[in-house]
Amino acid sequence: MKVTINDVAKLAGVSMKTVSRVINKEPSVRKKTYDIVMDAVNTLNYQPNLAARNLAGTSSFTVGLVYDNPNAYYVIDMQNGVLSRCKEEGYELVIHPCNYLDGNMEEDFKTMIKRSRLAGLVLTPPLSEQSSIIEMLDEMGIHYVRVLSGRPTEEDQDTCIYVNDYAAAYEITSHLLSLGHKNIGFLCGDKEHKSTTERLEGYQAALKDHSISMNDELIYEGQYSFESGVEGAKALLGENNPKNITALLGGNDEMAAGALFASRLMGIEIPQQLSITGFEDSPFSRQTWPKLTTAHQANDVISQHAARLLFRKTRGARNQDKDIITTFTPSLVVRESSGPTSA
Repeated sequence: MKVTINDVAKLAGVSMKTVSRVINKEPSVRKKTYDIVMDAVNTLNYQPNLAARNLAGTSSFTVGLVYDNPNAYYVIDMQNGVLSRCKEEGYELVIHPCNYLDGNMEEDFKTMIKRSRLAGLVLTPPLSEQSSIIEMLDEMGIHYVRVLSGRPTEEDQDTCIYVNDYAAAYEITSHLLSLGHKNIGFLCGDKEHKSTTERLEGYQAALKDHSISMNDELIYEGQYSFESGVEGAKALLGENNPKNITALLGGNDEMAAGALFASRLMGIEIPQQLSITGFEDSPFSRQTWPKLTTAHQANDVISQHAARLLFRKTRGARNQDKDIITTFTPSLVVRESSGPTSA
């Protein structure tokens, strides 16, 4: 059987990312680590795909942004952030939508990389969370930076930009609790996205820290869409709100906007009878009435720093960019959709 980069990583006792950094001769690798990995490479007679690795060389002046996200506002913000940095560096940007549920997605992805002769990639969720994609890129020797929902780990500090959705969801939930709300419904987004888990755990942690018992009946599993927010609000509030919910936390602004729309149809006044909050501070949050309390997530700035980190990787010692932010925490923005409970 063909020896893979994963085999080398296991023998050397390091991650595939570390093996990839050694093979690509990145200057940040310690000599001891380099020697251990190269011993494993020689022992296994590992032969990296040199043709694919050459695609990652700095002779290419094109980087890629890969996404699978139905939210047009999110995609535009991410695109603008990466593009602004590309212009400063003199690089072109290739934007490539993917469907991670497509069985041919990885082959399509690989073909795009070869045809475009990319110097590197910025990956957004949920693609950035797929281990099979990361293993494929490591095998090809392609530089990449992942935008991820979560909290940083030492292993991934030079390949990831983190968005601390957990802390932001905790803050939004605490805001609602400070207004006297106890029965707070949660509208979950797509379960395949790690942001869904992080935001749900932040909500649950805030309830626990305020001595509020968890009630799974107040959680709706949906998708990050307006329509799902409508259905979620109907499901949770039902006929005459039997669960006595006084606040809803939307997994994102689209869901919150859908919940607000459904609540209006049911004759529920916002925020007098029900507070609703969103997440991300997209234009949706400012186009509703009342405007949504939300968590501001600067996607354009996040993606710009992802691009800066990518250029630092591709240019190695020649790039001395030291002020890259690798962890972002969305901040609470209080607007008219949240208010004191009347219960």
